[in-house]
Amino acid sequence: MPRPFCLLLPALLTLAACASPQQQCINSVAGNLHTLDGLILQTQGNLQRGFGYTQIVRNVPQYVSCSSSRTSDNIASGSSFCLVNTVQTFQQPVAIDLVAEQKKLDQLVARRAQISRDVAPAIAACQAQYPQ
Repeated sequence: MPRPFCLLLPALLTLAACASPQQQCINSVAGNLHTLDGLILQTQGNLQRGFGYTQIVRNVPQYVSCSSSRTSDNIASGSSFCLVNTVQTFQQPVAIDLVAEQKKLDQLVARRAQISRDVAPAIAACQAQYPQ
């Protein structure tokens, strides 16, 4: 299964640098909650659609602008197009076991509740240490 939340990680880290000290503290102790939230959303989407997605990476030929110069007669040629392979990622639908997917969702929700209870004191400490 793809992990779209992993694609968002660099953006979230950039935003975390702009967060208040309290929010940075909370993010540091509640990181697993954010991961679980992403997995829960993905699993709920799979169940609603009735199928999942997987990511496939392909080399795709693409024309790009390129230029070359002829040094033999010192005349620069104009722009031309070259065919190069570019790596592109695609999402491909895949069949899922709906019963197993529901079981996975139930386990993720239960785990999130447990972790939420476990980190609640640390979040409260962050709020006390960095009041807004």
